Amino acid sequence: MSPGRKRGILIGAALAVVAIVVAAVVLLVKEDQAPAATGGPGEPTGTAQESPARVAARFLRQFEAGDLNTAPVDDPPAATAALSAARGALTPTAVEAALGEVPTTPGEATSTSATFHASWTFKGTSVWKYEGKLDLVRNAGKWVVRWAMSVIHPKLEADQWLSVAPVSAKPVVADREGKALVGGDAAGVAPILQGALSKVASEQNGGTGTPATVTVSRVDASGKPVETLFGQAEEAGQPLVSTLSVASQSAAQKAVDGLQGSAIIVAMKTSGDLLAVAQNAAAGNQPKALSGLYAPGSAFKIATATAALQQGGVSADSPMACPGSEQIRTRTLMNENGFDLGTVSLKTAFAASCNTTFGRLAGQLPADGLAKAASQLGLNADFEIPGLATETGKVEPSSSADEQVEAGIGQGKVQVSPLGAALMAATVATGKPVVPKLWQGLETNVNAGYQAPPAGVLNQVRAMMREVCTTGTAKALKGSGNVFGKTGTAQFGSGADANGWFVGYRGDVAFAVMLEGANDSEPAVQLAARFLAG
Repeated sequence: MSPGRKRGILIGAALAVVAIVVAAVVLLVKEDQAPAATGGPGEPTGTAQESPARVAARFLRQFEAGDLNTAPVDDPPAATAALSAARGALTPTAVEAALGEVPTTPGEATSTSATFHASWTFKGTSVWKYEGKLDLVRNAGKWVVRWAMSVIHPKLEADQWLSVAPVSAKPVVADREGKALVGGDAAGVAPILQGALSKVASEQNGGTGTPATVTVSRVDASGKPVETLFGQAEEAGQPLVSTLSVASQSAAQKAVDGLQGSAIIVAMKTSGDLLAVAQNAAAGNQPKALSGLYAPGSAFKIATATAALQQGGVSADSPMACPGSEQIRTRTLMNENGFDLGTVSLKTAFAASCNTTFGRLAGQLPADGLAKAASQLGLNADFEIPGLATETGKVEPSSSADEQVEAGIGQGKVQVSPLGAALMAATVATGKPVVPKLWQGLETNVNAGYQAPPAGVLNQVRAMMREVCTTGTAKALKGSGNVFGKTGTAQFGSGADANGWFVGYRGDVAFAVMLEGANDSEPAVQLAARFLAG
């Protein structure tokens, strides 16, 4: 290539580069003069002036912050003073304002408007929401918000102010006497059931939503209320009503919370209405009270006695041997601490909780004898209570004679929940099948029902359960009124540890107490006394 041609190419390339740079600079200048794309609806193009949409959005950001001194408003001092007074009166925990619609504004326009969505959050999680309006005008060639009290709320007029007052929120769920279980002043009541109660309430008509904890009103210059803007009583629907009792629930919860080990109490009316479901922190967050299955130990002797009285040809007064230990089939049973009563009545053997007596009686029953009696007491029933997952128990026909001997004293494969144990006591007390309920107006679905034992049998079982609480293993309850019940100690795992039980009723209240790893029934009896006293 000749030097002249080479020089011409270089000069042409240089001129092309210069042209590109100049074009880029011109483009950047134009983009810098154009309004931002995020200005919102109604923002004009082709002008360096802030659009009404951008001005409104900037104003609302400072409205949220509570300081309008540097906001695009025609009277910053008045605006800041009014907004500060409103926030000081309402004491919100948060204020949010989102730009709504901004109409397209012609270039020659001198006024326009914009809507926005306001949200004030108060302590207690009440949220006041409304739609507001901003009037915008040109002031010295720039768009600004025209200040008025209606900027804070569209109904607020000159010489009017906002006022807040706490309200006693209606409960979302109430107990059988109208006291709050969820919402209202229900803090700490029925903690293990809060999720279930709230979930069912949210599904039922009249039980949805969170009641307002405050009312917001506009008042005149003298402080006289003009209108309530938020928190009217009608906003809270009628509460859903539970069968629970705040008094019973509080007594049960207080009783279990006083213990370090895992403790559970379930109480119900003998009609089936649940009154209290309580377990302490050591029992965990799952509702073991309603669906946890455990060996019931000697508390199951209620079922064994029921079976023997029906099928074994004995009565409560029949003489029974109660040796300290006895080999039955291939199992060797021992009474606690090896006590030996000789020959006593069945009622006395029951009161003293003679393992040898009841192991022998169980071994003499048909293979399905204990399962039939357990079913008559509700331990194989199946219910669907709205909001709750429940199990009552699992007692099947014995597959061997040895297994039946173990079942006779509530060990082996026999399993019962605290709910099922309370149901068993309620069935003895009332003499009828019992359907557990948590709600007034919402029915429990019975998937598998049952029929109670004959009245003549239950009369004898009641007398035996009363003897337990007067002269037997629960005589510490003599000062707790006319209590009927049965103690139980049930080994689990390797057999080194045992759960303690007391199952019984007083008047029209049946209940079950279970202490995991207590290794004795005495603490369960003490807990029952504490609950009954409460």
